[in-house]
Amino acid sequence: MQPLHLGDPQALMDDITIMIRARYPIISICSWEEKRVENLLIEVARQRNKGIFSWTITQGMINLEANGRKVSEATQDPIAALDYIQRFQQAAVFILKDFHPYMNDARVIRRLRDLTISLKTSYKTVVLLSPILRIPDELEKDISVVDFPLPSLQDLDHQLDTIIASVRNNKNVQINLGPGDKERILQAAQGLTLVEAENVFAKAIVAKGRIDAQDIPVILSEKKQIIRKSGMLEYFEPDENMDAVGGLDYLKTWLHKRSQAFSEAARQYGLPYPKGVLLIGVSGSGKSLVAKAVSSLWNLPLLRLDVGSVFSGLVGSSEANIRGVIKTAESVAPCLLWLDEMDKGMSGAHSSNFSDGGTTARVLSSFLTWMQEKTAPVFLIATANDISALPPELLRKGRLDEIFFVDLPSAAERLDIFRIHLIKRNRAPENFDLPLLARLSKGFSGSEIEQVIISALYDSFEAGRELQTSDMITAIRQSVPLSHTMREAIDALRQWAQTRARSASSDTPDVVLTE
Repeated sequence: MQPLHLGDPQALMDDITIMIRARYPIISICSWEEKRVENLLIEVARQRNKGIFSWTITQGMINLEANGRKVSEATQDPIAALDYIQRFQQAAVFILKDFHPYMNDARVIRRLRDLTISLKTSYKTVVLLSPILRIPDELEKDISVVDFPLPSLQDLDHQLDTIIASVRNNKNVQINLGPGDKERILQAAQGLTLVEAENVFAKAIVAKGRIDAQDIPVILSEKKQIIRKSGMLEYFEPDENMDAVGGLDYLKTWLHKRSQAFSEAARQYGLPYPKGVLLIGVSGSGKSLVAKAVSSLWNLPLLRLDVGSVFSGLVGSSEANIRGVIKTAESVAPCLLWLDEMDKGMSGAHSSNFSDGGTTARVLSSFLTWMQEKTAPVFLIATANDISALPPELLRKGRLDEIFFVDLPSAAERLDIFRIHLIKRNRAPENFDLPLLARLSKGFSGSEIEQVIISALYDSFEAGRELQTSDMITAIRQSVPLSHTMREAIDALRQWAQTRARSASSDTPDVVLTE
């Protein structure tokens, strides 16, 4: 049974109204936000002139129209609650909260099936409200499932306005929202429930005594809690920026142009959400660093998916895991979903039918379908070293916006990388012969240059003196770069990229050293 997804709360309200008018006996709404759902159902019941009741295991059945007054009977027991619904003679909507634990009880299942028959000929509707969807096979044809959408930007805007109004006269709280600041705050809060959003807005006020654009990291940290609970995704703090990336000017320009792609102004201009980018290149060339820097540039949370964690030993679990990953990513959108070294995770797709009963192929198929059809603002950043291991379907236009080839750095880019890493380690670049180091490190990747500096720092530290250019020259001569050991593979990758990918840099790359 596929749940009905409706992003617009008004559309959801209209649909539930139609379902009630059509005498659907049982509607299951999957949501954490009891109060929002309850308010919507109260409004639907009011429009249809129906009574509205709520049941919990702790309180039993209460009448929401009578200020939460309990009904006269003892209805805490689930069977007793269903008996009360059966006997009730007037038109009404009954909300059964957290009823899912009792859906394994054979008596409850049978009582619901009995009740369903009478509900179809009455003006009564049962709504199962729970954050967990649990439908017994016996009731699969009788229950209609609806996913309640997370708050829209308008809902969050109203919530933020309410909080701002409540503290506007407080002299200890400053409100500094410039043009566009409020929209960026609301975008950062997308994916939170109204309660979570209210908590994080209040947290920012209490922690800093103000509301401004600097609240965005506080809001993103709240999303970190959601990611941590998922188990499949890893949240990365935006601790790198584009200044830490040497070279790659074409890629940087492309990303800068899309830095406002998730804004409301972009929607009104007619721009769709960007889908994603694939970075292919030599290991250690900065692909992962770019993924982290984009998070800082776009002020969006970065979620890293370990493809290996998706695959489980239980039959069907891997497919359920990838659906869970997609649902979690969409729940915190707008966000960045980073698939590091995707070639390794999907390398078994071609032989999946023989090696794992088709599990990898099914997982890949689910993921590719989502990439093609997704409407949620989830930007995919995939990195790969071995293009031959990637399924051809992944490279098709429409699933990704662009494929960039990240080559070994040119001489100018190597100089820039030396400068960046020296500054990162509190050294003044002007004290070193960077042109000489860039020339001697021909064929070195960015990560190999970083290791040269680290190795030289160990040497100078042991010698009890400050780092010198000669220390790094020694480290360069002692290193064997990947461009030597993997020369044939790099040449093949470059040949493939000449006509199939866009260069990430405007600089002409060095020829890989030959013997």
